[in-house]
Amino acid sequence: MASSHSSSPVPHPSNSDGIFKKERNSSTKHFKLVRSLPDVCPKEPTEDSHSLCDGPSVVADQHRWTVYNSKVNLPAALNDPRLAKRESDFFTKTWGLDFVETEVMPSFYLPNVTKEHFAPYLQQTTQREKIHEKCKNICPTKDELDTVSNLSNNHGKSDLEQVPKIFMKPDFALDDPTTFNAVLPWSHFSGAGGKGSRDLASSRLLQEKLSHYLDVVEVNIAHQISLRSEAFFHAMTSQHELQDYLRKTSQGVKVLREKIAQIDKVMCEGSLRILRQALTRNNCVKLYNKMKLMATVHQTQPTVQLLLSTSEFVGALELIATTQEVLQQELQGIHSFRHLGSQLCELEKLIDKMMIADFITYARSDLNRPLEDECQVLEKDRLESLVFGLLRQRKLDFLEIYSDEMIIAAKSIVKQCIINTVLQIEEIDTEVVVKLADQMRLMTFPQWFELLKYIFANFILFLQRIKATLSVIRNVVLEVLDGNQKHKLAESAVAEGSAGKNPHPDSEIAYLTHEGLFISDAFSATETSSAGADCKNQRVSSLRTDPGGSDSASEPDCPTESSSSRERTSSSLTPGAMEMIVSEGMMLTDLELGRVANNIQELLYNASDVCHDRCVKFLMARAKDGSLERLSSSEFVGLSQAVEQFVQETEELCGRRSMSLRGALQSQANRFVNRFHEERKTKLSLLLDNERWKQAEVPAEFQDLVNSIADGRITLPDKKQTATEDRKPSDYLSVDGQKYTVVGTVLLLIRIFLEYCQCVNDIPSIATDMLTRLSDLLKHFNSRSCQLVLGAGALQVVGLKTITTKNLALASRCLQLIVHYIPIIRAHFEARLQPKQYSILRHFDHITKDYNDHIAEISAKLVAIMDGLFEKVLSKYEVKAPMPSTCFRNVCKQMAKMHEAIYDLLPEEQTQILFLRINASFKLHLKRQLARLNVINDGGPQHGLVMVDIAFYTGNIQSLKTLENLHLNMAEIWEQKR
Repeated sequence: MASSHSSSPVPHPSNSDGIFKKERNSSTKHFKLVRSLPDVCPKEPTEDSHSLCDGPSVVADQHRWTVYNSKVNLPAALNDPRLAKRESDFFTKTWGLDFVETEVMPSFYLPNVTKEHFAPYLQQTTQREKIHEKCKNICPTKDELDTVSNLSNNHGKSDLEQVPKIFMKPDFALDDPTTFNAVLPWSHFSGAGGKGSRDLASSRLLQEKLSHYLDVVEVNIAHQISLRSEAFFHAMTSQHELQDYLRKTSQGVKVLREKIAQIDKVMCEGSLRILRQALTRNNCVKLYNKMKLMATVHQTQPTVQLLLSTSEFVGALELIATTQEVLQQELQGIHSFRHLGSQLCELEKLIDKMMIADFITYARSDLNRPLEDECQVLEKDRLESLVFGLLRQRKLDFLEIYSDEMIIAAKSIVKQCIINTVLQIEEIDTEVVVKLADQMRLMTFPQWFELLKYIFANFILFLQRIKATLSVIRNVVLEVLDGNQKHKLAESAVAEGSAGKNPHPDSEIAYLTHEGLFISDAFSATETSSAGADCKNQRVSSLRTDPGGSDSASEPDCPTESSSSRERTSSSLTPGAMEMIVSEGMMLTDLELGRVANNIQELLYNASDVCHDRCVKFLMARAKDGSLERLSSSEFVGLSQAVEQFVQETEELCGRRSMSLRGALQSQANRFVNRFHEERKTKLSLLLDNERWKQAEVPAEFQDLVNSIADGRITLPDKKQTATEDRKPSDYLSVDGQKYTVVGTVLLLIRIFLEYCQCVNDIPSIATDMLTRLSDLLKHFNSRSCQLVLGAGALQVVGLKTITTKNLALASRCLQLIVHYIPIIRAHFEARLQPKQYSILRHFDHITKDYNDHIAEISAKLVAIMDGLFEKVLSKYEVKAPMPSTCFRNVCKQMAKMHEAIYDLLPEEQTQILFLRINASFKLHLKRQLARLNVINDGGPQHGLVMVDIAFYTGNIQSLKTLENLHLNMAEIWEQKR
């Protein structure tokens, strides 16, 4: 704290305003500036900006006492001198922080004044301000004169600085020994004897020094008070006003309380007593109803046991759920029922186990009962009750239980069918052959096939029974789902109608379940107390057992439910009751119910798959030793048809086609196709190896077979019809008006590829395999016949002496017959293939090309035979008499033999084309020989002799059948003249 002026304890104002000014340091450099006490309100504005004082510094003033270390009373705190407007703090302390001046929004109607508006004024006053500054520098101001006078009165040192700094410390305390020794040194009191007078003088000097310090401090305090006298007196005035205001307020409160007491005594006390009595009566009624409800809840466990004895699980679960709800809401906190909730939970778990065990028993009895039983669904009402209970408890794994039992039942069906069939077969000794699989393999195919159809029939009945049972379960699930929808609609209707005149009774129940009634409801409580109790009892009407009959008789308006109505068996559970159970107690969501319904459908699919899997195992057990591969075509076709019929029936029943049995049959069909093909390929190879390539007679059955193909029936004829006919064989095969002379192997080949087509008709699934096998067979025939005829392999295999032209022509005609039937076979297979499988038909295009190439090679071979003959004969030709020459006679003779060999084998057009090619070869060799002999067409003797031979040759050729009109064009033998 700075000290005041030492010249005077009370500072004197230097002007009329009473405001003290500080002197400037620049004017009195030889004086040390006097630091005044910090202002109580350092931020309070004064006339001079230099008079503003900052607060105490933490660094400079940490060991000095300031006014901020003083403790003031409540009036001083309320009148904080640091505030510029102390009245604001007064009203804030009185009426809250919100009672302050707020910032006024700028007016929208006043213009926005900027610095540019004052520019003209500033220009006018600039010159005057400069003159004023000059005068101010020349003449000292009044404040400067006051500062000089104050410094002159100071003796060069502040009085407050005389006080030791120890007294200014914030932690000054005389109980501290160090502080005490510093203030009162022992040196002044430790003297004895002669030194007593000196010690006494020292003590007096110390006392005077301390008194001087006290005077200095008091003078400075008085100086500071004089500086703030105006604020002090203003605060005292505000304090007096506040006391007057508080005194008036106290008197007003006292008068108001007296008036309120009179009003309470005259107007409210009686009415409140009436309301209190009405609330008391209503509480008594609620207590009575609560006691009745407790008595009803007390009978829950006996009632549940009674319902369980009749297997009414749904009713028991509903009773437990309702009781739990009542215990949690209306009887919460009842000490006598503290264990009932846990007991009911254990009882609910026991019911869950009972329902699952009962469902397992039901599933076993339903699936394992005799299939001859005409009843589709066993104890339908019991099943519905079980399913409702399981859904109520969210035990959705009951479908898995039914699936497991279904698999076991399917196994037992196959086993029982095998046992029943084996007992009827005397050839099988069950004591020697114990295993069912071994017993089954000892059966003949007809016996085994009958057993398979017997199993198929039983599985169809089995699936029908499962479908009926699952339909009942699905209907229950859909009914629950429908009940949920209706319950949601009812809740939405209640929510919409709750604002109407007649709210739902549940709203009254909810109203009565509050902890207490509001005063606004107390007037209507006396009128509706009995009705409210009845409606409240209606909420737990399913709990009432009425052992004595007094409750139901005393309350005829309450819609209670007696124990007799609750003691219903599962057979009397009506759809309406189910819907009520679903709508009130069902906790499953629509999505979960939809999943359960889908799982039921999947379970039906699984049932079909299980039956197919058991049939596959039965089929594989028979096929283990390869017996199915050794079946004949008719037997395998019968097996395939039976399996296909079973697959179609299961698809109609279950709505989805199971592929396991069809896949197993397909694998067996592939093996059958391989064996079928190998047998026929081996048979065809044996036929070709024994074929002598001679014209064979055509039996009538083959002609009929060909005729049926022409009519569009690519199937094998019935054996019974062909056996009754007795017709002579024909020399040729008539196909579409053309005659085909063939060998016996080709006739059998036609029957073989018809067998392939017949298998495709009977087993469409093997169409692709059959097509590849048939194409392989046709290729084998083409390649093997080429080796035997063109390659002369028949000379070694059969023992033919030579391959004649007749053999070649016969082979060509056989190949032409096969080429004729390839498009028909292609169309037959194309009709039984999927569009994505059409690419496999290219095999027929390759086969057709190979056959045509083979036919062309045979024709070329026939021409080559005659070409070699011509070269040999014409090389010896000489133009001389007699005519016709021997050479031409031999040529005509060989041509006649050739014609005789192929005339009955090849058609007319092919014979003409062949002889034209032979004639061209003859002309070429004749032309070369004539050129060698230098014979030209000059009309000379040699030319005439050649023309005689040519005429002889032409006449012989044209005398042959079908060659009369053949244009030989013999003029080409002569060299053209240039």
